[in-house]
Amino acid sequence: TIECFRSYVEMFKTVNSCWHSPSFLTAKNIWHILQGLLANQFSYCFVFALGYLTVCQITRVYIFDYGQYSADFSGPMMIITQKITSLAFEIHDGMFRKNEDLTPSQRCLAVRRMPSLLEYLSYNCNFMGILAGPLCSYKDYITFIEGRSYQLQQSEANGKEDTKYEQTDPSPNIAVAQKLLICGLSLLFHMTITKTLPVEYNIDDNFRATASWPIRFFYLYVSLMAARPKYYFAWTLADAINNAAGFGFRGYDKNGVTRWDLISNLRIQQIEFSTSFKMFLDNWNIQTALWLKRVCYERATFSPTIQTFILSAIWHGVYPGYYLTFLTGVLMTLAARAIRNNIRHYFIESPAVKVCYDIITWMATQVAISYTVVPFVLLSVKPSFTFYSSCYFCLHIASILVLLVFPLKRTQKGSKKHESVQPVWSKKLEEENLLQKNSYSTTNNSFSQKQEITCRYQALKQ
Repeated sequence: TIECFRSYVEMFKTVNSCWHSPSFLTAKNIWHILQGLLANQFSYCFVFALGYLTVCQITRVYIFDYGQYSADFSGPMMIITQKITSLAFEIHDGMFRKNEDLTPSQRCLAVRRMPSLLEYLSYNCNFMGILAGPLCSYKDYITFIEGRSYQLQQSEANGKEDTKYEQTDPSPNIAVAQKLLICGLSLLFHMTITKTLPVEYNIDDNFRATASWPIRFFYLYVSLMAARPKYYFAWTLADAINNAAGFGFRGYDKNGVTRWDLISNLRIQQIEFSTSFKMFLDNWNIQTALWLKRVCYERATFSPTIQTFILSAIWHGVYPGYYLTFLTGVLMTLAARAIRNNIRHYFIESPAVKVCYDIITWMATQVAISYTVVPFVLLSVKPSFTFYSSCYFCLHIASILVLLVFPLKRTQKGSKKHESVQPVWSKKLEEENLLQKNSYSTTNNSFSQKQEITCRYQALKQ
């Protein structure tokens, strides 16, 4: 938003300086003004899309049904907002920035030509992801629509040309069946156990007065764990729908087994057994985390962690509990990072010590996650503060003390690394496409396919 307003100021300065010039209306000046508008259109798109989503959220929450979860227009609007803004940034990277100024992830996702209206509407409103997503990159979607996704993935197992899997397209049947089974189990868990462990019981007066601290923290953990299966159900079902349509194939593993997790939104095992705050966030709502990283974290000029959490809160909605959760998440993330950077290396030498360390960090992570997301479920300010005050804001205070005691190392914002769940497009292929006016032809030559396969294989290894 700051960059957007800054660009407006610069544009008006330019117009004002040229206004009294006799040559103001020359084609050159008009072209410079249009270039300035086009070069910053991603900022206008981002502000408008997020602003419109916020208006929709305000309408839903404060006019229709405050405090109620319902399936309405705001859910699809959240997904479309992600798609519109991510495509705007990808077009900006591909058409208005120099190749050497881009990070590897930005370079591989950059769109080098303006999509047609049909391509744009198809990407944003296709039936597979219109209701629950998940988000996918524009390049992945167009590659799938044009039927090139399987050819690009044929040789990922060993990085060489291999005819073993070229005879038939990979079948998603097994992956879809497995994900539907997970959906069924998650739905069954939600319909039976979740209702017996309400999160609201954490602020029950009698429970707070009679239960001991260990019992309270144990119930906090199990109640929040019981609240997760409904997300497992929705995201896994959305993933299965895309796979059933043939979208989501990410190559073969070293044993030649097909992988259908290109756009998967969660990894349940890693979530339930995460031993760090970062590990939990990296495996929960994966595509949204990647969206936040690409449009905010990698581009933020200061405090990227804080800006990313605030953007996440705005995108989720206007309930006060969301903002309490994500502001608490900033403290937890920074404190966990500081502890991990300063302490972990002392406990990884001995296998036995490392096992003990992993058990302790797993318990601490699960309690910290549960403590953080209580306002996300309770939604309102009063019950959220009732919960935190009943715990004497213990983890808030502990996080602040950790940040005061341990130095927080400056971390890279991921600019040097490829994202393993997204394809990587080689520089040579991009230059070749640029010379050919960047048309997404379905008849790519064999050299281009070899370059794409090699680049994807390297990304998988990383």
